[in-house]
Amino acid sequence: MKKQIKPKAGQESVWDYPRPPRLEKTDKHIMVEFDGITIAETNRAYRVLETSHPPVYYIPSEEVRMDLLRQRSGQRSFCEFKGQAIYWDIQTDQRERSAIAWSYPYPTPAFKPIAGYLAFYSSRVSACFVDGERVKAQEGDFYGGWITSDIVGPFKGGKDTWGW
Repeated sequence: MKKQIKPKAGQESVWDYPRPPRLEKTDKHIMVEFDGITIAETNRAYRVLETSHPPVYYIPSEEVRMDLLRQRSGQRSFCEFKGQAIYWDIQTDQRERSAIAWSYPYPTPAFKPIAGYLAFYSSRVSACFVDGERVKAQEGDFYGGWITSDIVGPFKGGKDTWGW
């Protein structure tokens, strides 16, 4: 494992996040774009914080362009903490992209507040922003965390990190 980065003032270390993960409300401005279209925007998101992972932001579906999304048939995954996830594709006039987002329609009791919320892979859309800062995708694209300048790692997800 790479050496943990010591956070500076105003930063968080993902190594200080708990396991099992913690759910917390955030009033930060969260925005997701796809091909020049704002497909999600809110100040009412939740973020999931888990050891070694950058935060994952969950956006209420009423603040997502659900008219552009379609549930992905058959694709599911299971999280021991949150339950069974379903995935979402997008279709615009310009193009289609598979599995850009996921959600937990019936999450476990600890994560019940995110029922009806969606999380987006920043690597599968044009851009994602937290308070105006463009995020960097968590390497490996399995977990879908968003990296901003106030989060330090190292982060799980990339090559040689599966055993962490």
